[in-house]
Amino acid sequence: MGSERVEMRKKQMQVHREAAASVLQARHRMGNTPTNASNACCFCWCCCCSCSCLTVRSEDETIQRSTFEHRPEGTTNCEESPNPTLEDARSWTVSFEKVMKSAAGRSCFRQFLRTEFSEENMMFWLACEELKKETNKTVVEEKVRQIYEDFISILSPKEVSLDSRVRDVINRNMLEPTSHTFDDAQQQIYTLMQRDSYPRFINSSAYTDLMKGLEEPPPEP
Repeated sequence: MGSERVEMRKKQMQVHREAAASVLQARHRMGNTPTNASNACCFCWCCCCSCSCLTVRSEDETIQRSTFEHRPEGTTNCEESPNPTLEDARSWTVSFEKVMKSAAGRSCFRQFLRTEFSEENMMFWLACEELKKETNKTVVEEKVRQIYEDFISILSPKEVSLDSRVRDVINRNMLEPTSHTFDDAQQQIYTLMQRDSYPRFINSSAYTDLMKGLEEPPPEP
C-alpha cells in the first residue's frame, strides 16, 4: 500500500513538472519569462519560485500577495457565524444546496469538516466563489495563482482531492487564467462534500445538538 502511494505521488509530481514546463515555454514565447525561471521546479503555475521552493519573492514584485489576504481559518463554532433560525437549520436536511446557500449553514458545515480534517474542501469552494466575483484581470491572475498554491499544488498541506482529468483541465487553464479557471475542480469538490461529508453532518451530534438548542424555548427573564 505504501509503495502504491509513493508511485502515485511520483506520477503527480511528474504531471506538475510538465505543467510548469509548458507554462514557462508559453510565457517565454510571450516575452514574459521570469528572471529566475531557470530554477523553476516548484509546482505553482507562474514558475516564480527557485528550486528550493522556499525562496522569498523579490521586494519589487508588482503584484503583492495582499490582493488575496488569507482569511481566518474559519469560525470555531456556530455562534460566531450568523445565527441560524430553527426553520433555516431544518431546511438543511432537505438538500446540500440548502446548506451551501445559507451563511450559517456553510459556517456550521465548515466547523464539522474541521472535525473530520477536511476543512480545505470548503475553503477551496469559498475561494473559487470569491474568484468568480473578481473582474480585474491582474487581481484575477494573482488570485488564481494563490488558489493553485494553496489548494492544488501537491506541496500544499491544504491540497484538495481531484482526479487526473480535472487536474489536466486546470493545468491547461493556467496558461490563460480567468475567474473560471477552477470551475471543474470546484464542482468536483462540491460533489465530494455533498456525497461524502453532508450525510454525516446531518446525522452528527453537532447537528443534533444545534437543533435541540434551537428548539428549546428561551429562558424566562
